[in-house]
Amino acid sequence: MLPVAQVYAHDVPLLPRPAQSEADLLQVLWCPFDHPEHPRTALFWRVAATVTEVLATPPEPPALQFETYLPEPCLLSPEHVTEYPNNLELDEAIQEKLANWSTWQMAKAAALYSSYEVAPEELYLNMLSVSPGWKIGGWSRWGLTDPVPRLCPECGTEAEPLLTIATNEWNGSGDSWAPEEEQANPTPLLPGSPPASFTMIDIAGGYDLQLHACPTSPNHPHIELIQ
Repeated sequence: MLPVAQVYAHDVPLLPRPAQSEADLLQVLWCPFDHPEHPRTALFWRVAATVTEVLATPPEPPALQFETYLPEPCLLSPEHVTEYPNNLELDEAIQEKLANWSTWQMAKAAALYSSYEVAPEELYLNMLSVSPGWKIGGWSRWGLTDPVPRLCPECGTEAEPLLTIATNEWNGSGDSWAPEEEQANPTPLLPGSPPASFTMIDIAGGYDLQLHACPTSPNHPHIELIQ
């Protein structure tokens, strides 16, 4: 198993921890082989104070299916953002409003985003809806499929978005979702890396792997979803 992410609650206060748990550290690992179409993940909730032996260099497996399943080490710089549900999760009346250019004219967005006049709903999707990139919590991304129920296979409780493991940090439609520090002082990328791909991973040809966890117990199996 390869280390993929390590998140402390003191860095991300909104980390959706399991109910009635003192865990304040989430560790995510995966097997770097397809099972059947993406790496299989494992979640470990721990109390940070009990972690006393820390490896200076994460171990690497003797073999992996793709080089893009070996994440490039990166430091986490959390940024709190506000996002809204994918339009597929909105009722039809709101979807119709978002697809009407006059709605955006009333919001005084027409002058800034006139290129969206032919497809106004794309303005919502790109600028206001679900944020791209790696993230904790938030709303689920859809597009590869329509929204589907994500029920805990153990107890049937609605599983909640926990972690999104993204191929790219933000989309190519603009830099509106780029972190503030990146907009002010862009970080040089590794040779050959695509824009905003700091971890150098590639999941299912450019998609994201979303992990949904049961809010009632960390021992219940989590749900993996490619979108």
